[in-house]
Amino acid sequence: MSRLRDQYQNEIVDALMKKFGYKNVMQVPKIDKIVVNMGVGEAKENAKILEAAAKDMETITGQKPIITKAKHSIANFKIRENMPIGCKVTLRGEKMYEFLDRLVNLALPRVRDFRGINPNSFDGRGNYALGIKEQLIFPEIEYDKIDKIRGMDVIVVTTAKTDEEGRELLTQFGMPFAKQ
Repeated sequence: MSRLRDQYQNEIVDALMKKFGYKNVMQVPKIDKIVVNMGVGEAKENAKILEAAAKDMETITGQKPIITKAKHSIANFKIRENMPIGCKVTLRGEKMYEFLDRLVNLALPRVRDFRGINPNSFDGRGNYALGIKEQLIFPEIEYDKIDKIRGMDVIVVTTAKTDEEGRELLTQFGMPFAKQ
């Protein structure tokens, strides 16, 4: 069992119960899943680019990504329906906690001029979206082996009812929110 999950079950649950006055442990919000998404627009010209992006994502998350396809045809972007344009991974359970631990403690501190992540990127229901500009911040990616710098979206889906509950949950997990 991961260190982060053990910490959640003990300290974080207690802290959240005290702060929000929950009567039952089942009311305490928890992280449901983490979705990592990478849009690869150049894949329409060259399928090898999408394979390289999927390989990078698999290295980062430890799970094989699924290829996402375009839902609609868009003439201006030269995209047809069902054309592969990205990849995504949904992490749950042990892999989710392990990825969150690496993101918070290893990857985010490696971002240049890092002053914390935006505390306003919540969706109104306690879920958090984080954009990463380059995959190089993860220590698993070797600088010499990448063909192109790509960004990705990391969405942390929680069972929190409000943004305040979600922010407090992620703060307890060690997310470095910027001071306002």
